[in-house]
Amino acid sequence: MGKFTRARAMLAALALAAPLALTACGGEVAPQFVSETTAPSAGTGDPSANASPDGGTAPAATGGLEVTPATGAKKQPVSVEIGAATAGTKVTEVALTGQDGEKVNGAARADGSSWVPAKPLKYNRTYTATVTATTADGQRRTGTTTFTTMAKPRSVIGSGLYLFDDKTYGVAMPVVVEFSPGIAKKDRAAVQRRMFVRTDPPQPGAWHWVANGTQAYYRAPEYWQSGTTLSVRIALEGIPLSNGKYGNVDRVATGKIGSRFEMKVDNSTKQMTVYENGNLVRTLPVSLGKKSTPSSSGTMVVMEKKESTVFDTRDDPNPANRYVTDIDFAQRLTWGGEYIHAAPWSVQHQGRRNVSHGCVNVSMDNAKWLFSKTKVGDPITIRGTERKLTPGNGWTAWSMSWDEFVKGSAVPVAEQNGAELS
Repeated sequence: MGKFTRARAMLAALALAAPLALTACGGEVAPQFVSETTAPSAGTGDPSANASPDGGTAPAATGGLEVTPATGAKKQPVSVEIGAATAGTKVTEVALTGQDGEKVNGAARADGSSWVPAKPLKYNRTYTATVTATTADGQRRTGTTTFTTMAKPRSVIGSGLYLFDDKTYGVAMPVVVEFSPGIAKKDRAAVQRRMFVRTDPPQPGAWHWVANGTQAYYRAPEYWQSGTTLSVRIALEGIPLSNGKYGNVDRVATGKIGSRFEMKVDNSTKQMTVYENGNLVRTLPVSLGKKSTPSSSGTMVVMEKKESTVFDTRDDPNPANRYVTDIDFAQRLTWGGEYIHAAPWSVQHQGRRNVSHGCVNVSMDNAKWLFSKTKVGDPITIRGTERKLTPGNGWTAWSMSWDEFVKGSAVPVAEQNGAELS
């Protein structure tokens, strides 16, 4: 059985994040972010190299393109992107090779501003890139550069990604990235431009940072479509930050979105209505937090499920809130300790009055049924209590409107979309 300690829950958040992500990430990029072939260098003799998208022949590339990093550049971060310094050009192809002959795959950003290697470069290595770009008047130009990467830094940030490969999540599952220490405001735009999400089928989305920079969420304007595939690359390794630290690792995961399952709780009626794919399937009596320890109102997400655990709140500053209790069918909603769980001791109050310490109490049978149906990422909305959900206390991406959510992006949403990989 697990042990829950209310005062330690926030500290546990970052401790949990890294192990979860490490099991989901292997350092290699997800296939969605890798070019199928490495762009051919000039002079390969490959006639398809100059083929235009409509099947005709594009103008042959000519020289004169100024490339970044500049030839001879040293101590470049392993997160370096290959670009064109010539104004008005868009990068279309890059052939990047390491000093050991290894070809590095990658993809251009959708706006053509640069080309992103599919995985971090190696430290203390020399690389040569041949870049093809298109000018504003449609001319193709090429340029070549050779540069060297920096030594491995000693000071890095901690990071975590709450997404497992090949797992199925609820329709409200945000992409959640954690940072320790938090990312300073002046660094968030640069970090955000290195956080890539693709959805299949395509759906718009945006990032939102919590105030202290320890978490960033990615979501769509509405819940994800059932059947969606989320492919994520948090390409942080080697990103230089203003505090002298660097990103620690790249994290990659691909998850699936399952059927739509929603829970809605109304404090005025003390009832939970449960919906599957938009259809009401069950109504359950509940008991919420009493006035001294109210439940939070807002839209939360199931973050974790434990068939059995122990709630240990002996470190609570209020002696009246200290207890040690075995709990069945617990589903975490907040870092602060709000759960849906079985509470056979409060069955007589469920549907009538609130007696809990902030959790959603249901009967043993109802808790078991819910536990069998829910997925991590399923939404629950609670209305009408004395306390509003605190941003960052759990995966609170859905506790605000879309207009409010996009205000938390470090870059304009239109620019963010242009920064995605093509």
